[in-house]
Amino acid sequence: MTLCDKNFKNIANRILNEGSNTKGEKVRPKYADGTPSHTYFANQVFERYDISKGELPILTIRPVAWKSGIKEILWIYQDQSNELSILKEKYNIHWWDDWNIGDGTIGQRYGATVKRHNLMNKLLDGLKNQPYGRRHIMNLFQEYDLEETKGLYPCAMETQWAVRDGYLDMTLIQRSSDLPVANAINKIQYVALMMMVARHVDLEPGVFCHYVNNAHIYDRHIDQVKELIEREE
Repeated sequence: MTLCDKNFKNIANRILNEGSNTKGEKVRPKYADGTPSHTYFANQVFERYDISKGELPILTIRPVAWKSGIKEILWIYQDQSNELSILKEKYNIHWWDDWNIGDGTIGQRYGATVKRHNLMNKLLDGLKNQPYGRRHIMNLFQEYDLEETKGLYPCAMETQWAVRDGYLDMTLIQRSSDLPVANAINKIQYVALMMMVARHVDLEPGVFCHYVNNAHIYDRHIDQVKELIEREE
């Protein structure tokens, strides 16, 4: 098994055996049939992978849509778009369709925030011209943007970047992560972003860290997660 497989199983066991749950509480999200979607969760979950040593954070105990994940990253950080037509026609990705706010976009979110605040260009310029600076941050949780339109608040909300000895390290910070569904995709897609940025500024990919403030499993996914815990590579 990979390090990522082991981490997934450890986090899943922590959630199921030591975590909390939202049963009996009012929750915002609902399933398609209108039933409240309760979760089991753990707070302050942290993982570390040294990409330079081959510790790629990809699961082998289940399929991971890593190619689509990387395409989504290009939509956000290269196209710098919130338009669903680009995501569907250019990349054939449809998982954002349910978050259409009614105008063919996901609102002033993600790529639109990257574009408005020139986050990608500022990051690349900073890494090139002041590599050892401690302000290499892209934050998508911009209050002005969130208040401007409807839309899902960014889950993968911040990246922090640091240079050392010819390597580029990066930390991904998420406010929320659905462990069996999106968590694995988020890790591998942001490592891909890290690799692209490192190449652009003539550095090698170093350490990737992943901090999730609330890692959760929806109640309807419990049986599938238990099966994954028992599954071998």
